Amino acid sequence: MTKFIQIETSVAKKSDAEMLAAVLAKRKLSACTQILGPVASVFPWQGKIQREKEWLCLIKTKKSLYKKVEREIKKIHPYELPEIIATPILTGSREYLNWLDKEVK
Repeated sequence: MTKFIQIETSVAKKSDAEMLAAVLAKRKLSACTQILGPVASVFPWQGKIQREKEWLCLIKTKKSLYKKVEREIKKIHPYELPEIIATPILTGSREYLNWLDKEVK
């Protein structure tokens, strides 16, 4: 069973991504959030194809904290329907995973 996950969410502004990353780290819900962007997103929304520039947040945490991270993202995310998806971290360097384990609750 996988102990660690990476959660993805995207926001319209870099400042929102930085704020989200800081809140999650301060609350010990993430060991690291990488912010990539801007990235181009194309998606259907309310009957129209949207094209937006967004900032992608890659959040490293424990699988056991997923619900808490999801709740926190929903609380502060500016979108009506934020992307919140998680993928398992199947393996990694022992040193990095040990560090990740120590940095989150």
